[in-house]
Amino acid sequence: MKYIKLDAEEKKIEKDFAAGKYKPVKNLKKEMARYQAVARETLNKTRSINIRISNRSLQRLKAAAIREGLPYQTLISSILHKYSEGRDIPANSETVAGRSRGGRG
Repeated sequence: MKYIKLDAEEKKIEKDFAAGKYKPVKNLKKEMARYQAVARETLNKTRSINIRISNRSLQRLKAAAIREGLPYQTLISSILHKYSEGRDIPANSETVAGRSRGGRG
């Protein structure tokens, strides 16, 4: 069995669980479904933001969006989402820069 290192909060939960401090939830399936729905709704909400961006960057993003067949806001949202999820986004991506990697403008 693989050992998992617990932080202080997790150790306290484990200790309290072993001591019987946690009680079973009535209607567990119903409660789980309710909390899953709340979590899903929370994670799916989108928010509008305003940002300042250079005209040059915006024009490049719009051109890339046209090449990809997407609205430019969707492309920007996708880039931001990938970044926030920790996925690599090449700095000189052909999609955004409008040129092949290593090539000149």
